[in-house]
Amino acid sequence: MAPQQTGSKKKEASKEGAGSSLSPGPSVVAMATAEAGQAEGSLLLVKRPQRPMARHSFVHYLKGRALGYEGQPRLAGFEGNLHSYRAVRLPELLRERQLALGPLNKVFASQWLNARQVVCGTKCSTLFVVDIKTDHIRCIPLIRDRGSDQSRGLPSCGIHAVELNPSKTLMATGGENPNSLAIYQLPTLDPVCLGDCQGHRDWIFAIAWMSDTVAVSGSRDGTVALWRVDPDMFNSSMAGHEDADLPAYAHICPTDIEAIPKPTTSPGNRKVRALAYSNKNQELGAVSLDGYFHLWKARSSLSSLLSLRLPYCRENVCLTYCDELCLYAVGSQSHVSFLDLRQGQENVWSLCSREGGTGVRSLSVHQHIVTVGTGHGSLLFCDIRAQKFLEQRSVASPDMFPVPSGRKLKLTCGSGWINQNDFLENYAAGVDFPNALYTHCYNWPEMKLFVGGGPLASGLHGNYAGLWS
Repeated sequence: MAPQQTGSKKKEASKEGAGSSLSPGPSVVAMATAEAGQAEGSLLLVKRPQRPMARHSFVHYLKGRALGYEGQPRLAGFEGNLHSYRAVRLPELLRERQLALGPLNKVFASQWLNARQVVCGTKCSTLFVVDIKTDHIRCIPLIRDRGSDQSRGLPSCGIHAVELNPSKTLMATGGENPNSLAIYQLPTLDPVCLGDCQGHRDWIFAIAWMSDTVAVSGSRDGTVALWRVDPDMFNSSMAGHEDADLPAYAHICPTDIEAIPKPTTSPGNRKVRALAYSNKNQELGAVSLDGYFHLWKARSSLSSLLSLRLPYCRENVCLTYCDELCLYAVGSQSHVSFLDLRQGQENVWSLCSREGGTGVRSLSVHQHIVTVGTGHGSLLFCDIRAQKFLEQRSVASPDMFPVPSGRKLKLTCGSGWINQNDFLENYAAGVDFPNALYTHCYNWPEMKLFVGGGPLASGLHGNYAGLWS
């Protein structure tokens, strides 16, 4: 048997065969040799980049989590799951401490200024800052219209909205005249300007910031106004005031004002009650008391996109927007309705609060959890992804993990303060009136929740404020 050729001999034989068939001349061989030499030289000069040495120590893990590694997102999946878990588990850990507000009447609006101060607006038209550690209250003077004597004679509905711009350098709220938009500087709370020129003809119920310098207000007169806060404008329009406690401030007019669309409902019900802005889509949502949700494209002006009849159209008084899931949430007398309007869709679904028909009075959203303040003095928590309310968890034995009990997780607020003279004059003794939770706001870095409200009955004078932590 003839021995098999090895691979090297086969290659040599093929090279010889190729050479005999092609029989290149000396010049061709020299050129090929030169090109091969150049290519070999170039290959020798190229150095492969060295990969960083993998480090598996716990110290480097923590450093990468805090700072990110080579510009990459810092464990986005892990941190996202951690924040989601915190949003779900925090409500059952919260405990209440009531704050004393004296004789103030019904807290309608609130926002955290810093880790220990909350600014609030009330039905009795008091704008104040409360220190959650000392309960100290500092009142803030309201900004007055040009015709201050006329504004003092107007009936007041109180301060229904307090909103901070994204950088927390400006605060928007109502003026002494509830039809006017007041802007304050932060953190000093000095007055900056007042929107009292060619603006709303009725009370402002809602405010939203589109950017650091553009705010939107919604009024009971059925209009939405766009306001631009331009620092260059203040120098040319400053107006002094006689009162020494009121520094000079500007008077501004809206850059655009739009009336909400007019469906076949009573004109008296077309009142803008709440606003929510989507920065991602540059869209402004609003709810009106006639049971409609309205959507505008919001840029330098407002352009109407749609008006949608809500499935539950009684007492639609609050609205919020979920950035994570691109949903609007609307509160009504007994339901929370969720609106998915992406790509021209009109997907709407609702959850019943079942709180005695006293209504959903305040809403906020973090991650996929919606906090619901009711008119019956309780806080509920809705999981948008699961499309149900969070449930209380119970432990069957010390060796087992807590499991859902089938009952809603509900935090019941304290009694607050009520004017007994009004109570005895208008209502029978022994009747219990829980507080309506008109406002709430979170301080997520320190996992604290401020809740404000007061008696739901319009004839009762009282307040509630609580810090949940």
